[in-house]
Amino acid sequence: MQGLVNSAATGRAADLTVVIPTWNERDNVAPLVRALETALAGLAWEVIFVDDNSRDGTGAAAVALAQSDPRVRCIRRVGRRGLASAVIEGVLASAAPCVAVMDADFQHDEALLPAMLTRLEAGDVDLVVGSRYVEGGSTGNWSAVRLRMSRFAGGLSRLLIGGELSDPMSGFFMVRREAFEAAVPELSALGYKILLDLFASSPRPLRFVELPYTFRERRAGESKLDNLVMVEFVMLLADKLFLGLIPPKFLVYSLIGMVGLGVHAAILVLMQHMAGTSFLSGQATATLGAIVTNFFMNNAVTHREQKLEGAGLVWGLAGFMLICSMGAVANIGIAQLFQAGGADWLLPGLAGAAMGAVWNFAVSARIVWSPKRRSLTSAAATYRLLMERRRAASSAPGKA
Repeated sequence: MQGLVNSAATGRAADLTVVIPTWNERDNVAPLVRALETALAGLAWEVIFVDDNSRDGTGAAAVALAQSDPRVRCIRRVGRRGLASAVIEGVLASAAPCVAVMDADFQHDEALLPAMLTRLEAGDVDLVVGSRYVEGGSTGNWSAVRLRMSRFAGGLSRLLIGGELSDPMSGFFMVRREAFEAAVPELSALGYKILLDLFASSPRPLRFVELPYTFRERRAGESKLDNLVMVEFVMLLADKLFLGLIPPKFLVYSLIGMVGLGVHAAILVLMQHMAGTSFLSGQATATLGAIVTNFFMNNAVTHREQKLEGAGLVWGLAGFMLICSMGAVANIGIAQLFQAGGADWLLPGLAGAAMGAVWNFAVSARIVWSPKRRSLTSAAATYRLLMERRRAASSAPGKA
């Protein structure tokens, strides 16, 4: 690709960085760079793909392009996932005064970028939002259900940040660097709606304007969104509403704990009244069932970015059961301590339960779902692969 303005060739720094988080979107990388080249002709720009170690080789495709086009860069993240955190890393890795955020799937209209940049460089706004809901914009071929969900989520968002922004759920925007960096210390980096996080975290009200665009159909690859995006959206709202005083993951963990409590009660009733087992046997089985339920739900929801799979799932379950057993001991100890002071049974019980919940959450997050643990597992797998290749090479024909 021959760029009209290439910052590496001219010595001119990029005026615009386009940050694109990716997940299994290899087939979109090269076409998107060509589309950006057309849309941004005559401008000094660069694109940073932030890839969460896609299985389909998206990161490798971006690196291959970067070897022939210095406007293309790639950040490959191993052992962690998340659209919002990917955007933050991409923006902070750039030096351009203006940064655009968009998806790799062609649903956002790259032809709008020059108009966004012109509006931002005028100096009277901090942020330009590509909007589907202002006059001239459209959600395209969305189903009625998806449209209702988007409007509902947008309404909840406006309760947090105010009602002037028509499309707070937009993932297509351009922001001045100083405005983004001012908000970085307070960003939650949760979920997939970084624009909402940016508005809610800014130390001062952001000056913004919305430009209309039509949301297009996905061209190739996988959606970065899944069935748990609403959970992450609620976690982001909770984090901002509680001013960051209560970790949103702990709130989700506690809700899952209530589900586990229901599972415990159901198993206990079934075993005592239908199977006719003793209370001790029923209690032991119900406790085990609740712990297993909590583990798998936390693995899928609370700690989805460090989700355990394969052998790690087995060892993680064993570790979680051990931690919860220790949490039960702490629960009883705290309860007895309160009761010894003359408190009624309810207060000691609640204090013990709270202590047990905090213990289980904090320790399991550090040990069972630790990013370092995943890194060590990946390193071990890489070491085994290297050893296998070395053995294969040494046994190949012609080797002494």
